[in-house]
Amino acid sequence: MKPFDYRRATDPADAAALVADTPGAAFLGGGTNLVDHMKLGVAAPDMLVDITGLGLDEVEPLPDGGLRIGANVRNSDAAAHPLVRARYPVLSQALLSGASGQLRNTATTGGNLLQRTRCVYFQDTSTPCNKREPGSGCSALEGYQRYHAIFGASPDCVATHPSDMAVALTALDARAVVRDAAAERRIPVAQLHRLPGEAPEHDTVLSRGDLITAVELPAMPMAARARYRKIRDRASFAFALVSVAAAIERAEDGTVADVRIALGGVAHKPWRALLAEEALRGAAATDGAFAAAAAAELAEARPLPGTAFKVPLVRAAITATLREAAGGPPGRGPGKEEP
Repeated sequence: MKPFDYRRATDPADAAALVADTPGAAFLGGGTNLVDHMKLGVAAPDMLVDITGLGLDEVEPLPDGGLRIGANVRNSDAAAHPLVRARYPVLSQALLSGASGQLRNTATTGGNLLQRTRCVYFQDTSTPCNKREPGSGCSALEGYQRYHAIFGASPDCVATHPSDMAVALTALDARAVVRDAAAERRIPVAQLHRLPGEAPEHDTVLSRGDLITAVELPAMPMAARARYRKIRDRASFAFALVSVAAAIERAEDGTVADVRIALGGVAHKPWRALLAEEALRGAAATDGAFAAAAAAELAEARPLPGTAFKVPLVRAAITATLREAAGGPPGRGPGKEEP
């Protein structure tokens, strides 16, 4: 690990200005991702600007019935907060499915959103990786592909975004509150992360010095019944092969009045399943309709040989998660069609 300068920020605007004006500077929150990458040689910042002293560690109700979660709120605290569990259980479920208890006690809301891919080639500095070293190539195209994308990939990168929390926030129409040296603005979480295109080194739409200070969740009554499902290779401390965050509201006649679906483990960003949502609105809340909606979304999938298994996995996961969110148990319920 190379030597670096260290500054402890006391004001969000000053912290943003310091990183913006200092080439090679980076924000330091919980450090669970950044410090690992510094040890591996993936990241080599010249300066770390510690933002843990800025506060930003409260969960507060908003006047419209929504919720504001500060960027320095620890993942464990957010998952356990009574307002999160009551109004947005899907967020609590997503947080508790990620990492280990020790890491959740340290990782922060802002850092979780900004964690980088766990692609094995990105983390191995002996292999080509366009995300780590632009123009060097993508080793995954002819290599190990099990954890890679089926949506939105490019010839330059097929990596996936690792955050469980970000998938839930995408389904909840959450917004990231972002501060630069001059002003504050809000970015929908669904638009915060980028697809790789020809510049996979850029994970988000943020500029240097942009500091996430909070996440705001809008009031959403159907979110109280939303569910998160994560499919992985082992029961704990594993990243998603496929994950689904889903909320559904049924009309009095049993049709789908409104729905939100987001997917993890399938793209360079949390993937909002807009085609599936469009197919479901006004349809019957049945397994057949859920599977048809999943198929509509998967028509856009472009799997690699090593990720082809994710297509039927996504279809089954969407169907099961929607069934549960609509009020039925995993095996059978009011949304289950009779044979």
